[in-house]
Amino acid sequence: QVQLVESGGGLVQAGGSLRLSCAASGPIFVNYYMGWFRQAPGKEREFVAAIRWGDGNTYYADSVKGRVTISRDNAKNTFYLQMNSLKPDDTAVYYCAATRASLSSTVYYNTAYDYWGQGTQVTVSS
Repeated sequence: QVQLVESGGGLVQAGGSLRLSCAASGPIFVNYYMGWFRQAPGKEREFVAAIRWGDGNTYYADSVKGRVTISRDNAKNTFYLQMNSLKPDDTAVYYCAATRASLSSTVYYNTAYDYWGQGTQVTVSS
């Protein structure tokens, strides 16, 4: 069983930056994908970014590409989401997640993920 705990959310002005962290406990295997999703009020949960635990391959949503970087620290069993040039539209609850799925094509879909964190609020003021 994998447990995930997010931290690092908060209130930031437009144009600012935040780094979210997700600490994982339990067995993490090199073929796992770790992802970040977000959900704004009244909207569906959407994919933000993902990383393959073993080789570090990354995947991004078009809406955040160039402004967001996902990374991981295998030694700390932690992965991160660095967000820059934040916009009010980035306001949402951000969730980290992990999937045992073996196909990279599945990382974009929240239904592929087996484990979820509790979420952390990110609010970007204009």
